[in-house]
Amino acid sequence: MRNLRESEAGFLMHSSQPKHHPIGIFDSGVGGLSVYQAIRHALPDEDLLYIADSRHAPYGERSTEFIITRAIALTEFLISRGAKAVVVACNTATVIAVNILRQRFEIPIIALEPAIKPAVAHTQSGAVGVLATRRTLESPSVARLCRDYAADARVMLQPCPGFVEHVELGDIDSPATLDLVARHLAPLLQSGVDTLVLGCTHYVYLRTAIQQVAGGNVLVLDSSEAVARQVARRIGTTLPLGAQPRQARETFFTTAQSTHQATHQVSAVMSRLLGREVRVEFAEV
Repeated sequence: MRNLRESEAGFLMHSSQPKHHPIGIFDSGVGGLSVYQAIRHALPDEDLLYIADSRHAPYGERSTEFIITRAIALTEFLISRGAKAVVVACNTATVIAVNILRQRFEIPIIALEPAIKPAVAHTQSGAVGVLATRRTLESPSVARLCRDYAADARVMLQPCPGFVEHVELGDIDSPATLDLVARHLAPLLQSGVDTLVLGCTHYVYLRTAIQQVAGGNVLVLDSSEAVARQVARRIGTTLPLGAQPRQARETFFTTAQSTHQATHQVSAVMSRLLGREVRVEFAEV
């Protein structure tokens, strides 16, 4: 249990640690890179650490105990590398483990939730679709969001098995991927949904396919930019107007099997998703 309130821990952290200790980010795999990109855009001056738990992806069908264990291990790894804050860039890990992480660790633990509130505010048809893993959709967190913000809307929860696996392979635009997207979206579109929420960070990389299937009149929302703004608020760093960002460092890790081929495959997928060459290191976590 924490022996300091989070605000006190944050003050001590900022007063005793160098400004450029990194922000740590973890996900079950490569999907959290969508959050990484939003944070990088919002905070170009910050060093970032990212770890993909590739060996254990996806988390959507894993047990509660397993996900909690992995979330703790990945957070400990990032802290051991000097992280001054940790971002849980995984909806499933958030709804299952974030409260435990916040009780266990003194640094800021920043997480995300499906963008149900803005989706309900936007919808004209009164029908909103939420695409996510089964574990996320069945969570008390999603039930709370629907209860608090969707009293006047019809929210349809759609699990999307196969989405994460396609993104983990870098297969985001093949005919097979488009067919899978079409099958999962069909019941939502037939019900008059005009707003879709991407409740999994992996699904952001299927946005083009989802938009293609849904059509231009359907708004597609995700939480990446909102999380980046929250990170900026919590760590209290902003680049002064007109200042040039320093050459911030970035380090990428994967827990994929410790073979050159496995690490190379993850590097290739991350490079494709980020649109540039990145080097990924193996981490024994």
